[in-house]
Amino acid sequence: MTAQIEKVTGMIHQYVESIGLTQEQVFDFEKNTWRWRKGSASIEVFIQTIRFDNGGSRDYLRIFSPLLQIPANDLLSFYRHLLQLNDTNLGVKITIMPNSNWVYATYERDIRGMDYHELATCIADMEYWADTLDDELKNAFPDWNN
Repeated sequence: MTAQIEKVTGMIHQYVESIGLTQEQVFDFEKNTWRWRKGSASIEVFIQTIRFDNGGSRDYLRIFSPLLQIPANDLLSFYRHLLQLNDTNLGVKITIMPNSNWVYATYERDIRGMDYHELATCIADMEYWADTLDDELKNAFPDWNN
């Protein structure tokens, strides 16, 4: 583990404690992820290293929240709405992972130069948007899968 990853890991633990949770409640040692709920939203935080062919690498803070399953009907309207959300909800992007039927709120940022204030803002913003968007999307696109 690099010094930068250790620093950001400590900041994530600090953030978790600042919202009244403990490392024992939210940290999965096997998967090296933090998971908790904010309102109706499930939040997952982890650090991912991306390696390049030239031997270099970059480390990213990644935050995900599953919002809803892709509805069975009205897909054109659904996808258009998701693209519009990407334009209006700053800092968070709406994604669908390969081989998945789920829509996620996603945040990613290279951890180089990240301080605690920025990390806390990123996670708190994701908590807000995920808790807002999951309800908004489920109401706008009701489906038996959700």
